[in-house]
Amino acid sequence: MYKLDIKYWDKNSRKPLPFLKVKIIVGRFHVEKEICKGCEFCVTFCPHDVLELSEEFNSKGYHFPKVKEGMEDKCVACRSCENICPDMAITIEEVEKEVEVVA
Repeated sequence: MYKLDIKYWDKNSRKPLPFLKVKIIVGRFHVEKEICKGCEFCVTFCPHDVLELSEEFNSKGYHFPKVKEGMEDKCVACRSCENICPDMAITIEEVEKEVEVVA
């Protein structure tokens, strides 16, 4: 039988104190619209299916990628899209986000 150390637990919420909030890394997607040729490699190789092609056109007449509606926080900054882009039009910015752990 395991013994729990009570000094590390919140008496009111009964949650472990060091794990109430944690910081995670999420990615922010940026694309240079005028450099993109609409090859769709980034959309195809995104492991979390976060990207889609925009309905808009750039000045060359190509659709460029964008983050799907409501999926802004689903990017895990794996950089697959950034690495696969043949035109180097994509950059991923890593952002720390604090989330609450549900026990």
